[in-house]
Amino acid sequence: MKFKTLLTFFTIFCTLIANAQNTGTLKGTITTEQGELVYGANILIKSISLGTTSNESGNYSIKQIPANTYTIEVSYLGYNTITKNVKITTTETILNFVLKESSFLLEGIVVTSQKREQKNKEVPIAITSYGTDFIENQGTFEYDALSEYVPGFQVQIQSVNNPGIVVRGITSDSGDSRVEPRVSIFQDGVSISKSRGSVVELFDIERVEVLKGPQGTLFGRGAQIGAMHIIQNKAKNETSGAIKLGYGNFNQKLVTGHFNTSLAKDKLFFRAATIYNSRDGYIENTSGGDLNGKETFALRTSFKYLMSNATTLDVIANWQKDTPPGTSFKSGTFAPIGGDLNPNTFADLERGEDLGLNRTVYGITAILNHRFNNMWDVTSTTAYREFDSNEAFDADGTAAPALFFNEISEGKQFSQEFRFNFDNDKKFRGFFGANFFYEDGSQNVPWEYNEQSLAVLLLNPANFIVEGTPIYLPTIPNDPNTFGPIAGAPLKDFNTESYTNFGENYSGDIFMDASYNATDKLSFTVGLRATLENINAGYQVTDSENPSFLGYVSGNYPNVLNVSTNGEKIEASENFLSAVGRVAANYAINDNITLFSTVSRGRRPNVINITATETNVLSDEIVNSYEIGGKSLFLNNRLQFDVNAYVYDYSNFQTSVTKYEDGTLTNTTEDSGNASSFGFEAAMQYAFSKNSSFFANYGYIDATFDDEDSDGNPQELAGNTFRLTPKNSFSFGLNINSKLNEKLVLFIRPTYTYKSKVFFEETNLPNISQDAYGLLNFRTGTKIDKKYEISFIISNALDEEYIIDAGNTGGALGIPTYIAGAPRFYNVQAKINF
Repeated sequence: MKFKTLLTFFTIFCTLIANAQNTGTLKGTITTEQGELVYGANILIKSISLGTTSNESGNYSIKQIPANTYTIEVSYLGYNTITKNVKITTTETILNFVLKESSFLLEGIVVTSQKREQKNKEVPIAITSYGTDFIENQGTFEYDALSEYVPGFQVQIQSVNNPGIVVRGITSDSGDSRVEPRVSIFQDGVSISKSRGSVVELFDIERVEVLKGPQGTLFGRGAQIGAMHIIQNKAKNETSGAIKLGYGNFNQKLVTGHFNTSLAKDKLFFRAATIYNSRDGYIENTSGGDLNGKETFALRTSFKYLMSNATTLDVIANWQKDTPPGTSFKSGTFAPIGGDLNPNTFADLERGEDLGLNRTVYGITAILNHRFNNMWDVTSTTAYREFDSNEAFDADGTAAPALFFNEISEGKQFSQEFRFNFDNDKKFRGFFGANFFYEDGSQNVPWEYNEQSLAVLLLNPANFIVEGTPIYLPTIPNDPNTFGPIAGAPLKDFNTESYTNFGENYSGDIFMDASYNATDKLSFTVGLRATLENINAGYQVTDSENPSFLGYVSGNYPNVLNVSTNGEKIEASENFLSAVGRVAANYAINDNITLFSTVSRGRRPNVINITATETNVLSDEIVNSYEIGGKSLFLNNRLQFDVNAYVYDYSNFQTSVTKYEDGTLTNTTEDSGNASSFGFEAAMQYAFSKNSSFFANYGYIDATFDDEDSDGNPQELAGNTFRLTPKNSFSFGLNINSKLNEKLVLFIRPTYTYKSKVFFEETNLPNISQDAYGLLNFRTGTKIDKKYEISFIISNALDEEYIIDAGNTGGALGIPTYIAGAPRFYNVQAKINF
């Protein structure tokens, strides 16, 4: 028996030795025609499903290839695919490849949403991806401008401190530090999702990917309904740079550029990028200054260190300062002196030039990657980030000194993730890992008011403003029958009170996501993320130092609008354990067309809702998603066409509500019950010449609150449409590049975007909405010798009037305010590459 066992082992050992002796290695370098090293090119031996990618030095190596003759395929985005027959022997085979730039190139063919580089059509997710060229071609630096070209994605920016990010009808916009977002914003693999710190300028960008549907397994606890991933350009092994200058109407000034160089040959690289983008406000404020302007200054530095052939370290530091003028919350009830109620004409907001934002955001990220072999690698992502902002705004939208607020938000976060990726180049690939996330934030809202003006708003609102002039009550009306002992009491010309909410959270995740090729055409993907959260919430009211007699009228004495916490900070803490996941299938009909289906579950964490009178824990908001779609790529990557349809079911739908009841103004999160939505999206790109293309996309969504809740009770918002959700939206555009001679290229880039009617609140009030509208944008210019570029850009070319928000804090007190959309902007830009 022992002899037979030893003989068996000896036979296996000899077989392995023989096989090892009958295998060889293929290695070489990948470069472009200009001699540049190519990092990330795919080298594949299809017949045996064996392959690799080129490293930072352009080198590749495939080992243990059985001796035979094979067809090698080399591919890289933007370059023609190379196929070549090669004979592998038991000795080392060296084969270098030179890539030639593709005659046709479409945006978004390659994505990294599943933590590895893949063609978009291989990923069972509805994804829109735009790279450097598209972002540059459209002159896009802001989220809201980019969102116009993504079906099912809307971004409303009152200011960079107050964005509303909407994916398929679901809005993520709460500034409350206790509330988690529904949509994750990621920057180089790190969450920057907290509303007041989430908006960053899009400059020197490699790619932006927008993923629709629950993405908890890929992007964590804030990706209940989708995610946007911003991938910044990193340092690389080259010396290059660019500078762009621009000037336009409303005194727009633009300076942006980057510089990349090698500090130590083939080892250490450095890149720096910056932008200054400013514009005067387009709404005149007769009380001083202007409104709805922009001023952003941002810097970025990045280092890449090649620690070895298998290990790289990227360190990226970002800093951004925003100091725009105030937001035009213009009253829709009371017109300014000599003016009207049109939100797009001049306003008269109290405090004048004191209105505005001062926000600073900064962070540092370290990404360490080590490749063990062709199958395994590990990535460590460590990040720290802070933001602090102070925004001053006039919530009543008039010259009256009644509702002047500041919102002072602060936040800091630390995260650490370890992720192991595996790919056996045959049937099985994916990743697993763990993540730790810590955040600590607060939102302080001081309110300053003239009691005499506020008294008119609360007691006689119809006379709050008369012919543009504020009306004042020097005393409580002398009516003892109504006001009792405070009748005739004097009112002050200045007072203040404030409230602050606090949020401190710890979370730990374990996650996995894997794909398996059941056949050559059919693959399945399963993902799961389990999360343990420790959520801590707090709330505190800072009472008025000079108690107002109006507090007796509202019932909140010593304050007017805020119920006192008696100087104490009310705190609560809870632990939650949860899991989200997805199951997906991909079926390749042929080399050009792939079908996919996905079932996934998304979650928005529980909210500990604390007021001065009660503390309650809102159930976590759950969405179940069902989606099918198809992706295609034809004509040697010249034509891309994607379609998908989805159905969502929501339970415990969380809604941010500002209301004035029983003399108290509150801004809280409420459970609005059950909701559902279904929709359809389509997108296409077609490159009709080497440098000219056409794109178009369309989105349809029907998202409403259900008639009944989970217990069969009628719902207050039954049948109402989700806020900020157009039922129909589309965009299309051309990128035409005409070569006039060997050095001169003329380009023309018109685009058009359209949205149907949107409501700005879940109540769906007719006057708190925006009817359908479309915007025409145009860009034209010349490129000279591929080095210089001069362009003329015009956005909203037809000067369409529209609004981007309505209702707001003033709406809770019966005097809604409206924010005008941007008018016609035009500017001239000059760029030089070196």
